[in-house]
Parts: sequence; C-alpha cells; structure tokens
Amino acid sequence: MPAESAVRQVVLASGNKGKLAEIRSLLEGTGLGVVPQSEFAIVEVAETGLTFVENAILKARAACAGAGLPAIADDSGLEVDFLQGAPGVRSARFAGQGCTDEDNNRLLLERLQDVPEAARSARFRCVMVYLRHSCDPAPIICEGVWEGRIGMRPSGERGFGYDPVFVPSGTSQSAACLVPAEKNRQSHRGQALRRLIAIMTVAA
Repeated sequence: MPAESAVRQVVLASGNKGKLAEIRSLLEGTGLGVVPQSEFAIVEVAETGLTFVENAILKARAACAGAGLPAIADDSGLEVDFLQGAPGVRSARFAGQGCTDEDNNRLLLERLQDVPEAARSARFRCVMVYLRHSCDPAPIICEGVWEGRIGMRPSGERGFGYDPVFVPSGTSQSAACLVPAEKNRQSHRGQALRRLIAIMTVAA
C-alpha cells in the first residue's frame, strides 16, 4: 500500500455510502484515494440525462468544478426485460422522488407479480466516467454489466438498492447475500471500475 502522502485524491460524485464503501475497497492498493463530494459541500446535480452516460458525465463535471480535483462518477441501474428495460436510469427513484430502497423493491415485485421465474431476466448496468478537470473534452468511459434475474421475494441483509431482489446468474442467492469481496468481484460496478483503474492510475 503506498504511503499516505503518495495517495492521489479523486472526488467521488456521489453521497451514497454503500457506493463509496464499494469504490474505496476496489481502489485499495492502487495509489488512488477517493473523497466523497459531500466533503466539499457539493450538492448532487439533477440526473436529467436520458442515458447512464449522460448522467455520469453531468455528475462528474459538477464534482470536478466544486472540488478542483479529478472526479469519478457512475450512473447505474437495474434493467428488467419484462418491463422493457425499466427502471433503468430511473432506478433510484422508481417509486417516486425521495423513495427508499424498500419502496423501490416493493414496487418492482408488485410489477412482476405472477411473472414466472423464466421471464424475470434482468441485469445491473454501470457506466463509470473519469474526468481530469471540469472542462475535460474527452471523458474516459467504462461499462460493466451483471446478468441475473429478479427473485420472488427479498433476501439477504448486505448491499443496498436492489441487491435483495437481484439473483446473479448461476446462483440461487441474492446479491444481498454476498460478502463484499465477492460482490465486488462480480458486480457491474466492480467490472467498470477495474476497467477504469488502469487509466486513472496513469491520468490522475
């Protein structure tokens, strides 16, 4: 692990504690340290984009401008085939503005009531962006996809978001049953960040 003085700081364009913990774990030993944008009193921007890429870039530019540091941002969500890709970019607010994870999971299971297991295919998608500065004309963009299905009921107590109802392909347990290291190895966010790390460690 590099000495503390050698760690280069990058601002994370998110206030989500679960996401921050995952990203910090994935960056261990890389020489990069991540600081949440809340430490700079940066207010989260409205996610007005129509795609994950657009939203991630919006968030990263705002974090860069507010912190004066390179920034990483991700926009991620759950795509359910039976719902034509919903909730998608609206995953965090599927049940309405200010809703909780439990509200979102409850609504999702209601929408899939009586849908058989074979028709409950879904995936988590993450688009992660790295900006060197707020006017960076060439954002670095990486993507990760985690295939699975929606379970019949919530299970597990780890993770956050839709983890209790998402069952990764090849398993019978939800993502909320996975220990953090195993989730990071499999997850959409882990995939995207690992693809970004090699570039960030050079460009940060």
